[in-house]
Amino acid sequence: MSASVNAEGRGRKIVIVGGVAGGMSCAARARRLDETAEVIVLEKGEQVSFANCGLPYFVGGEIADEQSLLVQAPASLRAALALDVRTGSEVVSLDTETKTVTVRTGDRESELSYDALVLSPGATALRPPIPGLDSPRVRTLRTVDDAVALRGDVLGGARRAVVLGAGFIGVEAAEALAHRGLEVTLVELGPHPLPPLERELAWLVTEELRALGVDVRTGVAAERVDHDDDLDTVILADGTRLPADVVVLSVGVRPDTAAFGAAGIALERGAIVVDGHGRTSASGVWAVGDATVSVDGVTGIRRPVALAGPAARAGRLVADDILMPDDARPVPRPLGTAIVRVGGLTAALTGANRAALEDAGIDYRTLHLHPNQHAGYFPDASQVHLVVHVRVDDGLLLGAQAVGADGVDKRIDVLATAIRAGMRVDDLIDLDLAYSPPYGQAKDPVNLAGMAGQNVLTGVLSLWYPHELEWVRRNALLLDVRTRVEYATGHVPGSLNIPHTELRERLDEVRDAADGRPVRVTCQSGVRSAIAHRVLTQAGFDSASLSGGMLTLRAWLGDLHTDVLETGDVPALV
Repeated sequence: MSASVNAEGRGRKIVIVGGVAGGMSCAARARRLDETAEVIVLEKGEQVSFANCGLPYFVGGEIADEQSLLVQAPASLRAALALDVRTGSEVVSLDTETKTVTVRTGDRESELSYDALVLSPGATALRPPIPGLDSPRVRTLRTVDDAVALRGDVLGGARRAVVLGAGFIGVEAAEALAHRGLEVTLVELGPHPLPPLERELAWLVTEELRALGVDVRTGVAAERVDHDDDLDTVILADGTRLPADVVVLSVGVRPDTAAFGAAGIALERGAIVVDGHGRTSASGVWAVGDATVSVDGVTGIRRPVALAGPAARAGRLVADDILMPDDARPVPRPLGTAIVRVGGLTAALTGANRAALEDAGIDYRTLHLHPNQHAGYFPDASQVHLVVHVRVDDGLLLGAQAVGADGVDKRIDVLATAIRAGMRVDDLIDLDLAYSPPYGQAKDPVNLAGMAGQNVLTGVLSLWYPHELEWVRRNALLLDVRTRVEYATGHVPGSLNIPHTELRERLDEVRDAADGRPVRVTCQSGVRSAIAHRVLTQAGFDSASLSGGMLTLRAWLGDLHTDVLETGDVPALV
């Protein structure tokens, strides 16, 4: 990897390709460190510093003024930081030997030399080879101009929208369009919206989208888009025909790096390879943001991370490495912490999910909890549905996700901090978190996750999971310890219902029903079944408690829960 510009390089020319989070953070930091440096930012678009995360909310009308999306303009950046910002300037080639870039502005090309070059070109919307995507009704949502065009469609009378791709931007776009009163269909090739989210939490998002009026279609691809004068029709692989006045393409992004790869900059799956300080394979060239390969902070897997926070932090640290290399901290490995609003719910995640852990070969256990976000006796208490992954051998925190109406951001931020600090799950017990009835509980959901994790690590609690249901039905006695009324609202066929308050007096009944088989316990959320598990274990049973209880099982089953679970009258007292 390349060496940094040394301390004698003060006053040199720093050229930054691309603005927004990574590029502008680097430029601003460089100016603060060195008043003598010539800092030039080349941005191929017309806005160099804009709130791309706010675009869906502008489409939906919650952000009313387009100008609110523009964080800084070239004139304000020149006045405040003496930055030379050149919009409409695309870097089309790079010569690392002569340290020059070729810049296209309109129909004119020119060469620009540099002493230090920072590449922050970002990513462009992925356009899969689907016939018909060249229709004028097909939109993307990556720039302010994209958002203005899509909002114009909405205000111009569009009534039906199809959103292709249910990642974060796709879900936000679907919500925004539904908020505007459009009939919206959200199409996702994967098994559920928000693919990084665990299956059992993604179901809650699916239900919320449906409550917003969004027609959610998963596990199916768009085959083509037929264009007509009056409307387009999106044809799905299962033959479904979806009429659309507007189609939003949000199936992912790809690093915008072709010019730099052609110059010999090392790429990996199209993204720029960098070392721990953002240095590329070429001397004097750094890179940050969506176009770079990051090393995952939990699994070590190499992948691009298209998030504003890591890009902004990396931009600052790269400026440090250029101008004060002896004191520069390395760019941290990202955890991929992200959050999204969906109707009345919030979904957030940090660290690794199950798929990433399995790909990395990491042995883990999962905890499911459904505590209230604040004291249950205080008005408007609601559940935070929390999933935490921990390493089997030592309880190291690996990842966490949550969905709920309130308090989700707080818990995920705490858990992201804990993961960054290398904490074990039982360390969460000791966190001294703010408590007052309107804000939390004396045992915060994060503390409760620590307690549950400690119980699992020490063997006090044994868990079983929804994916084991068929094995349990064939090989074990399924004991449901909810009340009879709860049991009647939906239960696994063949399960034995004994409320946990009656269990101690009815152990012989359990022993007879089990007939030597293991006992697998469930309740509504996992609390009562954990109590029952301790009773059974100390009475000599092979027992385990369903992680997260029926709340987790129903969500795991999704639309299939009506086929798998039985409802019925309250059974007679035994």
